Amino acid sequence: MNLPNKLSLFRVVLVPIIVCVYVIDMNLGNIHIMDTLLPVKNVIALLIFAVASFTDFLDGYIARKYQLITSFGKFIDPIADKLLVNTLFILLAVSGQVSVVPVVIMIWRDTLVDGMRMMAAQKGIVVAAGIWGKLKTVLQMFAIIFVLLANVPFVAVGIPVDQILVYAATLVSVISGIKYFMEMKEFILESK
Repeated sequence: MNLPNKLSLFRVVLVPIIVCVYVIDMNLGNIHIMDTLLPVKNVIALLIFAVASFTDFLDGYIARKYQLITSFGKFIDPIADKLLVNTLFILLAVSGQVSVVPVVIMIWRDTLVDGMRMMAAQKGIVVAAGIWGKLKTVLQMFAIIFVLLANVPFVAVGIPVDQILVYAATLVSVISGIKYFMEMKEFILESK
């Protein structure tokens, strides 16, 4: 197994660690920043999320630079990304830090797009992530960061950037889902 694939698997391993940090009541307390109480568990989850996000960048960079792209890598990388992002959104929704509605919409979109990709793959067609899908991922990652940071530093000026990013990511998720559907509708609506 090559290094990019090991980094993707490492990202998968970090997901249950974030869950444990987030759900186990360790009474870690809070940090006081800009008149905001920031739970220490959020800071720990954010640090792990940052490491996982960096491995996402790193595995892609290494795979492309050294021609280490494999079928397993194409399989595990998007799964690792979705496990990481969707798990964090579920944790944030359960804790009441984000509304459950955008989280459900984003997970539905991911499930539908994955289904469409599988249908296309059965026809021998690989559907690469488009610009809208990449923008969705970037918005989701920034949304998670600012929610975990309790909207610091924007809380000082009363702008809910964390929630704005959550809804922007949801909107882009829907748009990218529609674009994927339009690109793959001939396979989806095929009657044979």
